[in-house]
Amino acid sequence: MPTGETQGRRTGGRIRSQDAHDAVLAATIELVEELGYQAVTIERVAARADVAKSTIYRWWKSKATLVMDAYRTAVEQRMPEPDTGSLTGDLTAFATALYGVTAHPVRVRTLRGLMAEAQLDPAFAAPFQEWVNSRRAVVLAMLTRGVHRGELPAATDLDATTDQLFGLFWYRLLVGHQPLDPAQAPAHVRQLLHGLLVRPAQ
Repeated sequence: MPTGETQGRRTGGRIRSQDAHDAVLAATIELVEELGYQAVTIERVAARADVAKSTIYRWWKSKATLVMDAYRTAVEQRMPEPDTGSLTGDLTAFATALYGVTAHPVRVRTLRGLMAEAQLDPAFAAPFQEWVNSRRAVVLAMLTRGVHRGELPAATDLDATTDQLFGLFWYRLLVGHQPLDPAQAPAHVRQLLHGLLVRPAQ
């Protein structure tokens, strides 16, 4: 068999596998946002994606890992990492997009449900934490660039700063005592950075 034909067939196989993989992720996020985590089953995902259950289990060991992989992919597509050239610009773009979830009530409901599930189901908590860490890594990368550009002091506690940014988001999302308005994101970022740059009195 000619080499070119062999390579062509192998490439086609990879394309078909990638198509099936993408279909499973898309079906999973659709079902999670439509029904909630508890109601999602591998059988429903397989039917929605038009693939065999064995295909799904070949790539994901459990429903929890599948759901959070699908959610990670969806969030990365909806919120690509900003790189505006300044820390203020990066954090403002990120926070504005983050708060923008409130324009999509289904996504708000999904986030609340996933957070609740992570508190109740130990098997789900680990994949959920991996996703949380992946989003924190985006903010940590922006803050690290800010330190390298001299926009933040080298001694800044970047982990705590990341927690502050996400803390406001999650608290308002879960408690609902104040709105999460994307128009407020620039002011919140300015306040956060001001607190980091003000030197304590000697």
